[in-house]
Amino acid sequence: MNQWTMTLDSAGGPYDFLTEISHHPRRLGELLTNYGPAVAAGILGGAAAWAAARQGVWRWRNARLSPGARVIEIAVPPKVEDGSAAAWWAHLIGLTLPAWKRVLFGQPHLAFEYLADHTGVRFQVWVPGTVPPGLVEKTIRSAWPGATLTTRAATGPLPVDAQAAGGRLVLGRAEHFPLTHAHDSDPLRGLLGTASGLADGEHLAVQILARPATGRRLRRAHRAAAALRGARSTAPQGALFDLLTPGMTGHREPADLARQFPERGEQVRAILGKAAQPRFEAAIRYGVSTRHPDQAEAGWLRAHAHEVASTFALFTSGHQHLRRRRLRRPALRLADRRLHRGFLLSVRELAALAHLPYDLAAPGVTRAGARPVAPSPAVPVSGAGVRVLGDSEAGAPRPVGLTVAGARQHLHVLGQTGVGKSTFLANLILSDAAAGRGALVIDPKGDLITDVLDRLPDRAINRTALFDPADRGRPPCLNVLAGTDPAFAAESIVTTFRRCFSSSWGPRLDDLLRSACLTLTRVNGTRATLADIPRLLVDTPYRTRVTSRLTDELLQGFWASYDELTPAARASVIGPVMNKLRAVLLRPFVRDTLSGGASTIDLGGMLGTGGLILARLPKGVLGEDAVRLLGSLLLAHTWQAITPRATQHEHERRDAAAYIDEAHNFLNLPGSISDILAEARAYRFSLTLAHQHLSQLPKELRDAISADARNKIYFAASPEDATDLARHTAP
Repeated sequence: MNQWTMTLDSAGGPYDFLTEISHHPRRLGELLTNYGPAVAAGILGGAAAWAAARQGVWRWRNARLSPGARVIEIAVPPKVEDGSAAAWWAHLIGLTLPAWKRVLFGQPHLAFEYLADHTGVRFQVWVPGTVPPGLVEKTIRSAWPGATLTTRAATGPLPVDAQAAGGRLVLGRAEHFPLTHAHDSDPLRGLLGTASGLADGEHLAVQILARPATGRRLRRAHRAAAALRGARSTAPQGALFDLLTPGMTGHREPADLARQFPERGEQVRAILGKAAQPRFEAAIRYGVSTRHPDQAEAGWLRAHAHEVASTFALFTSGHQHLRRRRLRRPALRLADRRLHRGFLLSVRELAALAHLPYDLAAPGVTRAGARPVAPSPAVPVSGAGVRVLGDSEAGAPRPVGLTVAGARQHLHVLGQTGVGKSTFLANLILSDAAAGRGALVIDPKGDLITDVLDRLPDRAINRTALFDPADRGRPPCLNVLAGTDPAFAAESIVTTFRRCFSSSWGPRLDDLLRSACLTLTRVNGTRATLADIPRLLVDTPYRTRVTSRLTDELLQGFWASYDELTPAARASVIGPVMNKLRAVLLRPFVRDTLSGGASTIDLGGMLGTGGLILARLPKGVLGEDAVRLLGSLLLAHTWQAITPRATQHEHERRDAAAYIDEAHNFLNLPGSISDILAEARAYRFSLTLAHQHLSQLPKELRDAISADARNKIYFAASPEDATDLARHTAP
């Protein structure tokens, strides 16, 4: 033992030590016998402790990511640029933590996921709870303008109660070799084709986890490129081996290597091209599941999992490829979203693997609607005197409001059925109710007012009047023939009937109805109702009593001529008028509302004191003609009640509004609608006019709304309407 020690101590260096061992191999055996077990035990124990510590730290770091984790579902915008994903992943390099935080807590990762079921393909990003809310959302909106985002608490990509199969993909060669990232068409086409056409109970998921890569690992690519060129190794272990084996480096000149291995030049360029970009540490997992046991037994799971993996063969390059590996319990592994040690991918490689489809014909993809635009800072947010229209979709989330003064410019709301007009109108009405502003609502479907009533503030109930045929009680009475101006009341009725029945209206009908209305209002005053018109035309004794009290010579002459007609001629004259009056009077609810006696509701007074007048007039219950007449007469009488504001000082006029759904049916007011909109603005009476498409509006009405309803809210529009509406939205 002492002899061995002396020999070792006297060795001239590591080379002499190795020479001594080679000449006396028995001495190496003695050394291993004496010290080997202890050294091996120490090495194994240290390695086990190190591995356990690393595993514990890794578990703790990943456990920190789960609380508060969220997924951001992305509705693909109508148009996607093929370079958007690379810009997004490059932007995410900014999530790199400072070095001391990476040492303590590790670098958090994200997961880009493709999910598919029988409803189609979805795209989402999983974000750990340690990343501040809104940060990743901003990068997505910046990279893909027009994308619609929905953020919710994180859930697993696959149902854990279903049978599942899956795997993971790893690089087939050293990670410094790149995958192909340049494609003539969208590389997602194959995956989306596999994901489309799933039946109910079948699910598919592809998960790409990634975090910015840092540290010495990135420098290995340059060393690998240098080694291929024949340079000496600068790695610490290389220096150690050179020290232990001097003269045995095997170094060769680069020119000799280039002649012997001509392919190395291309390999070096590929490695350096990848190393020149920011890189991520990534992992790829995939899985399919089914709730149908017969499919699992028939090999459906394995076949579809293999099909998913096969779609990634498209990323094979001349230097690199992806290889399948087994993944145990795929549903749980995909759900925990833990990233241990991944492989390096450049931004371009990662963008090719994880992006939104830019192929317009991508199967199974539901795209977002119109591209959202962030509101101008000048647009009001909220507060006193502001009607909140909704929340912004683009930019930082914030309310979007319309000042009450701005609302006096009137509001045109256009959108097809089912796009959210009624919800939008309900929110505006409730905003007025909460602020104590008066409002008239005409709803020809019924759902809007039902929604408003369900959400109406308690303090607004006592100042609300409801016209509803479903109400068993007697409706409020609105005598449209009564009023401070009999001529205006008569003109409103005649104009309403003329415009509602324009296809079958003529001068004789106009003359007859106007004369009847004027006669009744001048003789009976506020006691006159629409129900008196048929009696005046048919009942001769009653007509004689009424006309005998007339002082107007023109009206007297009209009735004298009327009485000279034969019964047959008289029936021919009054037939069209009676036909149209029956549309109103044969409906008990409409008859009680318009002809039930003296008015029980003061429209002007209610609107001036913050009252709500809700007219629920479902066409399916009352009929289209009755709804058009009743709604038009209600609006005309409201306008008649508003016009006396001309005698008030401007500061005394309280803001009020009219919300008219399917407005083209009810804008049958006497006079020019353009003039009425201008006057209403001065009276602080704003109109919100909603309908489905522009072809519903007569040209005069369409031009008036285009010019005088200066606030525009457009939901989904037809291509024909969009062409015309674009003029209002252009800068």
